[in-house]
Amino acid sequence: MFRVLTNASVKMVQRYLPDAFLFAVILTFIVFLGGIFINGKSPMEMIGFWGGGFWSLLGFTMQMVLILITGHTLASTDICKKGLRSLASLAKSPGQAIILVTLVSCVANWINWGFGLVISALLARELANQVAKVDYRLLVASAYSGFVVWHGGLAGSVPLTIATENHSMQDIIGIIPTSETMFSAMNLTIVIAIMIVLPMVNRLMMPAEKDRIVFKGEGAAVEETAAGAEAMDANSPAAKMENSKLLSILVSLMGIVYLVSYFAEKGFALNLDVVIMAFLFLGILLHGTPRKFLDAMNDAVKTTSGIVVQFPFYAGIIGMITASGLAATMSQWFISISTPTTFPLFTFWSAGLLNIFIPSGGGQWAVQAPIMLPVASELGVSHAKVAMAIAWGDAWTNLIQPFWALPVLALAGLGARDIMGYCLMLLLVTGTIISLGFLIF
Repeated sequence: MFRVLTNASVKMVQRYLPDAFLFAVILTFIVFLGGIFINGKSPMEMIGFWGGGFWSLLGFTMQMVLILITGHTLASTDICKKGLRSLASLAKSPGQAIILVTLVSCVANWINWGFGLVISALLARELANQVAKVDYRLLVASAYSGFVVWHGGLAGSVPLTIATENHSMQDIIGIIPTSETMFSAMNLTIVIAIMIVLPMVNRLMMPAEKDRIVFKGEGAAVEETAAGAEAMDANSPAAKMENSKLLSILVSLMGIVYLVSYFAEKGFALNLDVVIMAFLFLGILLHGTPRKFLDAMNDAVKTTSGIVVQFPFYAGIIGMITASGLAATMSQWFISISTPTTFPLFTFWSAGLLNIFIPSGGGQWAVQAPIMLPVASELGVSHAKVAMAIAWGDAWTNLIQPFWALPVLALAGLGARDIMGYCLMLLLVTGTIISLGFLIF
């Protein structure tokens, strides 16, 4: 029965879900019309909100491009290829491959979502090369599925924000330590339950052998470099510098020394910039020469077009839905039907809905926290619990939001339609687990 439901979900998504870029365009029109007909804004006001927000994610877009490029480049080094092959060799069957990549994805994303997205996608590709007859679409969906735990993990932006002095909501909720949020019994129970259930569900969704789509390989000429395109005298000063191991060692040591001093001062405080820096300088060091590193970078850049084109459209959507008041209207509707018992649950559901239009943890917190937390005070509901409801809602519907899947899809060479049918089933399963967590605790 579960396989029948999964097959129906996959077929529905394949038939009706447009390309990820068109998905962003359609969301743009939905929010545009919602602002006009629900919040009474004029078309020109909505266009102004859209244009005003269109470039607001440029810094984040560059971070995502860099983590994709540097992660891809690091993975193409000989030592990382051997490491991924060794890890992938633990799986001897398609079912074991699905379980392995799901577990690695969950753990890696719990540690840091940027690290988790890249590592799990690269492991999925290696497993596809090694394990015969594994469905590549489900393998990549499983690699992405662990992303759902990120906001309950060590890099969760909401729990870290409210544990920091001078955060924006301190006057209302004070400083809330991580012992009451990411390390609370409720949050740890949800995370552990998902890490147990998710591998089993992904394994159950494995299609019959006749219906599987297997990885065709990366094709010839992937490793071709620009060296042959422009002949250079190997004995020229330029060629000697490009093939100098000393230069690579010296510049990478500068980066590594900085990272060591950073961790010595701040502990294991991973953030996106630190992950990118680690990927970058390890890549330079392990490739051996600047020429090999640059050739690997040139190959990796080809995977970033979807991020570069689509992220500004999501920034425009965020601009419209926040400036028009539409996000506040949606949150207020959930508040109107809440009781002290159901308020955390409805906060989670509303955050999940808003995340489809505001796929940014920080952006969603800025919109919902000023609305939800004062109501929590009035109802006598734990601020920590409501904050985690917003955090989990932000993470939950990422399963069906192509915004965050783009790096994984780019590394895997697939489109959103290929994995979203499976992710829709995972949305229902994980949504049930998280909802029960907020009701029980």
